[in-house]
Amino acid sequence: MSSTHDFPTLTVVSHPLVQHKLTLMRDKNTQPIHFRQLLKEIAMLIGYEVTRDLPLSSEPIETPVAPMNAPVLAEPITIVSILRAGLGMADGLRELIPSAREGHIGLWRDPETKQPHEYFIKLPSEVGRVILVDPMLATGGSAAHAVDVLLKRGVAREEIRLVTLVSAPEGMKTFAAAHPSVPVYTAALDEKLDDKAYIVPGLGDAGDRIFGTL
Repeated sequence: MSSTHDFPTLTVVSHPLVQHKLTLMRDKNTQPIHFRQLLKEIAMLIGYEVTRDLPLSSEPIETPVAPMNAPVLAEPITIVSILRAGLGMADGLRELIPSAREGHIGLWRDPETKQPHEYFIKLPSEVGRVILVDPMLATGGSAAHAVDVLLKRGVAREEIRLVTLVSAPEGMKTFAAAHPSVPVYTAALDEKLDDKAYIVPGLGDAGDRIFGTL
């Protein structure tokens, strides 16, 4: 796990298993069924790092041997997917945190302006810590807009974590400018965006590769 000097809120999860699985996902010959499984596995691995600072409280229980005050999560957790590609990462986090609530923010990006537009928002009434997921942090506009959505609905800024698979410097710069205190976790900070706002070298369109809509 490492941070970058250019982006102090960015954590690159450099675990060997994460990097190996990401390489398999980048391969253009990897089929959707395997792409989905790898994304689920990487999301779980990154999830361990994202949840490392979750607050704990205690509650009394009895083991087969003796009573004790045992640690439990102190607040609810909500996984929020930026549709549609975020659903693939939510699968892994759901396995890691089965008790988590889930929310969804539907955004589409105008191909000309590259600006995000809302088409669906559904969040639980109580969210607690929010893990916001979207595999690709490209221009950064969708992720920044999604955080704005959460803030407008009463989520505390310090409770938000953004989890991505691959990030572009341009997107991270945009996101950090909009939300300089929100931590970002990713498996890779890639080279750049191309003229179509695809991450280079990237892995193509994550939503298309998850759902087989190439």
